[in-house]
Amino acid sequence: MISFFKGFFNCISGFGLLFRPGIKRFVLIPFFINFGLFTLATKLLSDQLDIWMQQLLPTWLNWLEWLIWPLFAIAMFLIVFYTFTVLANLIAAPFNSLLSAKVEAMLTGQTPQEINSDKFIKLMWRTMKSEIQKILYAIKWFIPLIIITIIPGVNVVSPFLWILFAVWFFALEYNDYPLANRGLFFEDIKSYNRSHRMHALGLGSAVFVLTSIPVVNFFAMPVAVAGATRLTSNINNSSAE
Repeated sequence: MISFFKGFFNCISGFGLLFRPGIKRFVLIPFFINFGLFTLATKLLSDQLDIWMQQLLPTWLNWLEWLIWPLFAIAMFLIVFYTFTVLANLIAAPFNSLLSAKVEAMLTGQTPQEINSDKFIKLMWRTMKSEIQKILYAIKWFIPLIIITIIPGVNVVSPFLWILFAVWFFALEYNDYPLANRGLFFEDIKSYNRSHRMHALGLGSAVFVLTSIPVVNFFAMPVAVAGATRLTSNINNSSAE
């Protein structure tokens, strides 16, 4: 459990890292991407929730609506916000990678590598390729979870499954940036998370909490990138001792 809380609070510490000198300008683009897409997700959810509920709840379960409605609302919240989180990270991936590199340079005292246009194009290609791999990995679990969500009766467990999935995927998502900057590929990153499972679950849980809090969720992406960078740096330092 100690490792879990280290993962959790290293992520939360990302708030403090974002306001260090030289870091703030790397935060702006991920912030505005996150702000725009989460605003759109909130609007979609508020407009469509009742409609989806009426379409998916069979009439013979109307007497359980008081119980199913909040569970359904949680499941829809997780599906919509998870989908928009994946989209936000796909768009912001190159900038998140730059933010992670800058935070790591600050933590280690190293001089960050200068990025020219050619290097940025290569960075875009690498990060987009990694994001696509993560999306394909997510779809493998996304489809059975969707099926469970729309099956009456069975779908009462879907919110808990979505939460577990979101926590694990958030850990993969945000540990990817510092680890990919060190030359690891997606398969390596999955192995790394499995090797440091409790750290990863702590990190993912913190991201899940941040994305669930109104207003705070606008900052969740850059905070998680900075926090994951600190976490992986601390784990590497502990392993080297």
